[in-house]
Amino acid sequence: MKIKGKLVDIFNRQIYNAEITIENSKITEISKIDEEQEQYIIPGFIDSHIHIESSMLVPTRFAEISVPHGTVACVSDPHEIANVLGEAGVMFMIENSKNSPQKFFFGVPSCVPATDFETSGAVIDAEITDKLLQNDDIFFLAEMMNFPGVINDVPEVTTKLDLAKKYGKPIDGHAPLLSGDALKKYATAGITTDHECTNIKEAEEKINLGMKILIRNGSAAKDFDNLFPLIDKYPDKVMFCSDDRHPDDLIEGHINILVKESIKRGAELFNVLQAACINPVLHYNLPVGLLRKGDPADLIIVDNLQIFNIQKSIINGNIIFEKGEINFNIPKLEKKPNKFEKIKLLAEEIKVKAETQKIRVIKAFDKSLLTKQMIVDAKVKNGFLQIDTEKDILKIVVVNRYKKAKPSIAFINGIGLKKGALATSVAHDSHNIIAIGTSDEEIVNALNAVSENKGGMAISENNNISILPLPIAALMSDSSGYEIAKKYKELNKKAKTLGTELNAPFMTMSFMALLVIPELKLGDKGLFDVTKFSFTNLFVE
Repeated sequence: MKIKGKLVDIFNRQIYNAEITIENSKITEISKIDEEQEQYIIPGFIDSHIHIESSMLVPTRFAEISVPHGTVACVSDPHEIANVLGEAGVMFMIENSKNSPQKFFFGVPSCVPATDFETSGAVIDAEITDKLLQNDDIFFLAEMMNFPGVINDVPEVTTKLDLAKKYGKPIDGHAPLLSGDALKKYATAGITTDHECTNIKEAEEKINLGMKILIRNGSAAKDFDNLFPLIDKYPDKVMFCSDDRHPDDLIEGHINILVKESIKRGAELFNVLQAACINPVLHYNLPVGLLRKGDPADLIIVDNLQIFNIQKSIINGNIIFEKGEINFNIPKLEKKPNKFEKIKLLAEEIKVKAETQKIRVIKAFDKSLLTKQMIVDAKVKNGFLQIDTEKDILKIVVVNRYKKAKPSIAFINGIGLKKGALATSVAHDSHNIIAIGTSDEEIVNALNAVSENKGGMAISENNNISILPLPIAALMSDSSGYEIAKKYKELNKKAKTLGTELNAPFMTMSFMALLVIPELKLGDKGLFDVTKFSFTNLFVE
């Protein structure tokens, strides 16, 4: 196969008319030609850090809606499914991805469970980590969220870091707001990246310690606006990533969105493409082609270098997207692994007896994983704490999905519901069931609907249930990505009719159980102060 176009040579920073010869999945020749070309040939885009599970799609279905955006490869941390199914979950993702022409590169989740302060479905210890790191399908040790464990030389954490170094595989980081001596120890432990930076100062401190910064554009967390200047200032130190991207957002765009926006804001073309295409390959040592003779023929053809409309996506020399259509088959999934203990709650089980007038409340923010702690005067009736929709003080409940246990209950501000309740089994990182609502009855209705389906996202309004089932690990579906995106979009739209103004209400809710992101969160075992890394009381003396 021969392809003609204006070749964008990122390494030599030049653009010229060329003809590329592809044989047996490789680029065998690149020749300069005199004939003027209109289309442009560039390396394919790479997501440098994503949890595929957060798209609610298995890898093959993820490819179905990301390949049209020019994504040829993803560096993926199967942390979510690993927290549910352990090693078997990691292997499920790897095996499913092999049925897709899009290239997926998985790491070993380093923090399963993410903390000892919540219940997960599995454990990936140092022994399993050692086994997986020897697998040729494993490319890195995934994000080390347990930064206190790194700083305090916890043996299990140190062993995992040493194993990654032993096998010569990079170590991904996760250190929001970490600074000073603590950050220095974290970086010198061999951790090479961070995708949690929210400002330039934080990013530059990490860059100066040798870390690379992944600029994130997810469904809940969007850091591009704050970190954009890094692209031109440190072109060899940045990459683009999604981290978590829901299917409705994925249909609208992927890494190509960051590429287009960077160019629009005036970033230098080659710096942008270096971040989007080159740096991930070099950092993770990926077998992805970069438009060089002898490379795998992984490339995309675009109409211009401003809008980057994708004409073709080519992976290993095969045209897998052209003229608006994908050119690969997605086999039917025979097995749908899961781990789920059904529950059925009554409204009385989530009532909270008032011990004091003042309570701690989680303060949530749109488009952010961070929360704050509020101290408020609670509304009390007949000796029990009450939901106060006028002040946006709603009840939040987390229920263990792996075994029968007492629900964990707290209150939250910033969600904005005026009626009804939301519930989901996508609740980072252990993926118990989480719900937020305006009445105890609506909350248990939504929770019970998710449980009855052994996973999914549900809305209860006036005792009517709308649900998107997620049968695979209670996280994903093997249905068409476009179908799941449509259903999820409908759920989000319905949630907004209940009063919330959040950009991605289900995604934001799912991170309210993430006990490694400051400041105040709720796990299945109780209210958790992330800054102190310990449980705290709902009531304030």
